[in-house]
Amino acid sequence: MTAREPGTTARVLVAGIGNLFLGDDGFGPEAVRRLARDGGLPPRVRVVDYGIRGMHLAYDLLAGYDALVLVDAYPGGGAPGKLTVLRIGEEDLGTGEFDAHGMNPVAVLANLDQLGGTLPLTYLVGCTPAGVEEGIGLSEAVDKAVPEAVQAVHTLLRRLVPTEPAEPTASVKSAEPRRS
Repeated sequence: MTAREPGTTARVLVAGIGNLFLGDDGFGPEAVRRLARDGGLPPRVRVVDYGIRGMHLAYDLLAGYDALVLVDAYPGGGAPGKLTVLRIGEEDLGTGEFDAHGMNPVAVLANLDQLGGTLPLTYLVGCTPAGVEEGIGLSEAVDKAVPEAVQAVHTLLRRLVPTEPAEPTASVKSAEPRRS
C-alpha cells in the first residue's frame, strides 16, 4: 500500500462488476448491494456497483485509492458458487483492449496508466458462475455464495484499513513510595 499520514485510514474502493441481465454475471452487483445494505464498513471505504461501466471505474480509480477490491463472477474453475480470493498485480493483467462502453476489468486495470493512474493494491473476490445466459437473477448456488463473499470483503477490509488507535483507558500510578 502507499504511504499515508499517521492517523489516517486507507481509502479503499469496493467495486461490484457484472451484468445483472446475464444471470450469474450479476454476482458482483448483488454482493456489493448487500454489503452496502448491511453497513458496518470502515470510514473511507467506498462501495460502488459499476455494473458494466468500465470507464466509470477507470476514472474513479484516478482519485487515488490505496486499495481496490473487485467483486465479480470469476470462471476460475470449480463448482458453481465456489469463491476465490486473489491478489492481482500488474504482471497478472497483460494487455486488453479498453472499451469505453463496456466492462472488461483486466483491460480497465491494464490501461489505467494511459489515463495517468497507477494500479492500487488490488484483490478479486470472485465466484464461479453456473451460467451467464440472458436472464435476471442468480442461480441458487451463486446466490448462496453471496453472504460468504460479503464476509470475504469484510475480512479483506480488516486487513486493508487499519483500526483507529484505542483511547487510553486509565493511567496506572506507581506503587513505589515517594522519597523525600
